[in-house]
Amino acid sequence: MQAPMASVTSTAGKPTDGPASEFLTFRLGAESYGIEILKVQEIRGYETPTAIANAPSFIKGVINLRGVIVPILDLRIKFRLSEARYDEFTVVIILNVAGRVVGVVVDSVSDVLTLASDAIRPTPEFASATFDTKYITGLGTVDDQMIILLDIEKLMTGADMALVDGAVH
Repeated sequence: MQAPMASVTSTAGKPTDGPASEFLTFRLGAESYGIEILKVQEIRGYETPTAIANAPSFIKGVINLRGVIVPILDLRIKFRLSEARYDEFTVVIILNVAGRVVGVVVDSVSDVLTLASDAIRPTPEFASATFDTKYITGLGTVDDQMIILLDIEKLMTGADMALVDGAVH
């Protein structure tokens, strides 16, 4: 699946001088998210994974991907978003993160965007301890759309991934 490339320029209309990064953007509910394109191995249509007994609800199960057992996580459930629906737009993004292959279920894949460093704003600080922003690297803006940029490496190497390893192995 080849997505069209988009270039983002500064508000002055001139290309930025800072280093640019490419992100695969996807939808979860009403929000747009982005992950570094270099972490993406492939994009697949959703197929029901084999369930793992006693796994946390966000771990949907595992699939066999050309001989590799790949845990499948549903980011909508992990992020406590709206009810997870599985339809013809639902896809699994296969990631290669921290030496492991893992799949994440998202509502749909949108595009591959190149964001210049000045198009990315830092994550705002929240006083609430119930809202964890450690998995967010920043907020990208394209036209009037805000894209939440995820640190997929931190997300996939946190305590929850120890749960995945325990459930799968």
